[in-house]
Amino acid sequence: MRVSVTVNGSQVAADVADRTLLVHFVRDVAGLTATNVGCDTSSCGACTVLLDGRSVKSCTVLAAQADGREVVTVEGLAGEQDQMHPVQEAFRAEHGLQCGFCTPGMVMAAVSLLAENPAPTEEEVRTALEGNLCRCTGYHNIVRAVLAAASDNSA
Repeated sequence: MRVSVTVNGSQVAADVADRTLLVHFVRDVAGLTATNVGCDTSSCGACTVLLDGRSVKSCTVLAAQADGREVVTVEGLAGEQDQMHPVQEAFRAEHGLQCGFCTPGMVMAAVSLLAENPAPTEEEVRTALEGNLCRCTGYHNIVRAVLAAASDNSA
């Protein structure tokens, strides 16, 4: 079937199998490999992207369901001249990453959270990130990074 998705502001169209997952469309068709395949069961959140502005685990969405819609990946967050998004910068500054595998999904979930709730509490951040797993950091610095990004946005 023919699927056309706006990915990071660019139209991406391709013929794909009707069972193609959005994560594979993003990686294999759009060529954006920061969106990671971690589990294929929606347990880890490594594949989190924004679909029409809301975070979704792209391993749970068929590419056909995204037809005509807008997807933003972590590669699409950079500003002019590749300036990092405030959440990306906060993850760097607060050491909210180690191996980096979960980072794109964590960043996208955090961006979605801050769009909905620009001044979350620590508990709200932890609750919002429950669906994203990290095996390296223990989450403390990730939560601190999200709170720092929220604080920077309110200044």
